[in-house]
Amino acid sequence: MLLEDMAMRTLLNVAPLHRSSVGFDRMFDLLEAAASRGQAADNYPPFDSVRLADDQYRISMAVAGFREADLEISTQANWLTVRGERSVEPEGEYLHRGIANRPFERRFELAEHVHVVGAKLADGLLSIDLKREIPEAMKPRRIDIESGAGSNAKESVRQLLDQAAA
Repeated sequence: MLLEDMAMRTLLNVAPLHRSSVGFDRMFDLLEAAASRGQAADNYPPFDSVRLADDQYRISMAVAGFREADLEISTQANWLTVRGERSVEPEGEYLHRGIANRPFERRFELAEHVHVVGAKLADGLLSIDLKREIPEAMKPRRIDIESGAGSNAKESVRQLLDQAAA
């Protein structure tokens, strides 16, 4: 067990990042949790994730044989879940079965402010478009610096106090 703990620490050591950052504890916890989960054994169905632009992404999943009615896409908190279950009964007797026909569930953890903006099914690919929409209050803004004598600053403070008292 100790060897596994030591291996985990060597795989992902975020301690140096703590020295130069403030308020990223949640992100560091997510990174450590992802490293401890490891790679999932089931890779069905296969998917691609692509960055289309700075704030636009697309997840494409190979869902050959699934119809729109067989698929369900949902979001809850920061999780995107894609489920699929085929409802078609086979015709005849299979001599070889190479096309996957099993139900699946894929979960993707989304970063803050990333939302699903659309999905489409075409040519056996389910494409889910995502966009990061940062609220206006969280976007960077420039703060103007006033110059002048100290008496102007005192006057500004006095005006603010008078407004607050009124």
